[in-house]
Amino acid sequence: MTEEVKRNYLDIHSLEDLKEVNKPSEDYSLTLIDPINFQLNKFFYKNIGKNHNWIDRLSWSEEKWINYVSNENVRSYVFKFKNDLVGFFELIFHPEKNETEIAYFGILEEYQNKKLGSYLLSEAIKKPFQDNVSRVWVHTCSLDHRNALNNYVSRGMQIFKTEILNI
Repeated sequence: MTEEVKRNYLDIHSLEDLKEVNKPSEDYSLTLIDPINFQLNKFFYKNIGKNHNWIDRLSWSEEKWINYVSNENVRSYVFKFKNDLVGFFELIFHPEKNETEIAYFGILEEYQNKKLGSYLLSEAIKKPFQDNVSRVWVHTCSLDHRNALNNYVSRGMQIFKTEILNI
């Protein structure tokens, strides 16, 4: 059985275009995962992705995970409420184009629908612009959280490409 999936690609070219959302409270923190910890990336990928058909990395070996998170162009951030894990995002810098891709982004189910994604996305967009990239981009699809596309657009990102896939 095949399912039709709509994928949208969005981008933003300037920090001035960002419609930023402030941190919900001082009880929340966002930190770069340093030193790298592939287990954290894998945890978020599996636990957030299980509801959104994130399957391409499920077969990755430990070595492949380690190689991925060790890449100097990959940065992963973890979002916490006090000491509890809330969400994460992965950024991939593409030096040949001076742009950054938000590769994965999400919030654990128990923290969803609390407006936390708006703040987290604001930060995921701001971080690369602090390194003077010319563009930040992402793709999302109809399998992602029902508020995902609206969140990207609400932060100032614009759709530049849409495609229909049959999976």
